[in-house]
Amino acid sequence: MIRGRAWSFDEAERIDADFFERRLARALALRQRLQASGLVASDGVRLVHGEADGLPGLIVARYGDTLRAQFLGAGVERWREVIADALLRLSGGQRLYERSDASTRKLEGLAERTGWLRGDGDTALTIAEHGWQLGVDVAQGHKTGYYLDQRENRGRFAQLVRQLGCRTVLNCYSYTGGFSVAALAGGATEVTTVDSSAPALQLARENLRRNGFDDAPQQFADADVNAFLRQALDQGRQFDAIVLDPPKFAPTAAHAERAARAYKDINRLGLKLLAPGGLLLTFSCSGGVNADLFHKIVAGAGIDAGVNATILARLEGACDHPTTIEFPEGEYLKGLALLRV
Repeated sequence: MIRGRAWSFDEAERIDADFFERRLARALALRQRLQASGLVASDGVRLVHGEADGLPGLIVARYGDTLRAQFLGAGVERWREVIADALLRLSGGQRLYERSDASTRKLEGLAERTGWLRGDGDTALTIAEHGWQLGVDVAQGHKTGYYLDQRENRGRFAQLVRQLGCRTVLNCYSYTGGFSVAALAGGATEVTTVDSSAPALQLARENLRRNGFDDAPQQFADADVNAFLRQALDQGRQFDAIVLDPPKFAPTAAHAERAARAYKDINRLGLKLLAPGGLLLTFSCSGGVNADLFHKIVAGAGIDAGVNATILARLEGACDHPTTIEFPEGEYLKGLALLRV
């Protein structure tokens, strides 16, 4: 439970419209620099990342000229109209869609609210990422419409698939298929895309089509990932590369033990399905599971699977999802790139 949210550690600083103007301007200036430098290779970007930008409870993403915002606490809710006006003015965006429907609002006595806050238009959009075209639906998608925090990891995956010569790829918890697009862009010849959401899989199909991969051998499985992994193991299947990017298993530390069991199980199965010399990208977005614990969980999964693996890289969220030195808890996304040896 969040006990409180701090706007500022300066007792003399006034919390008014000018305060939000300054904080938003600073956040947007950082993203503009990241995009101008090429560190963010996309027109889909996280503009405001809550506490990391000094704006707790506010999450804003930009997709071209459309913004999507979440007001997650009573503080930002009070300043919602001021923030909305400032966002469009400072960013040059044309419209703002609100998805304030996260469960955290209920904890602060706030009702859910979704819809156009400023302007209107089509909620189904297309963004560019690493030269790929990817569909985003700001009204229906998870989080702020797309997993922008995995942008650099998708690019890195495409590179590793190419460098390691991976041909068969399994993408689990695929959502809209970003890692599937990355795999095929990296030279994979066959991709299996698994998610328990039929609408997400439809978007994944469309994303492969957008990027000219219609004819690539591919399988889409509307299935529980755990069940799919067990069935694939029973069938004797193996893959050159596997991505495990599950939803949040542990929202808080109180859920860590239960989450550890779930993470260990899927990683054990994933490692057993990995061909010798194969690549595994495995992630946790659970705030209640830190990087050290996640590493230990995956190590235990390897022991149980009887598989040896070496760490190619430790992975984290994209740079437009910053972590500040005074709020290390904001570093929620962690991952490992493993090579089976």
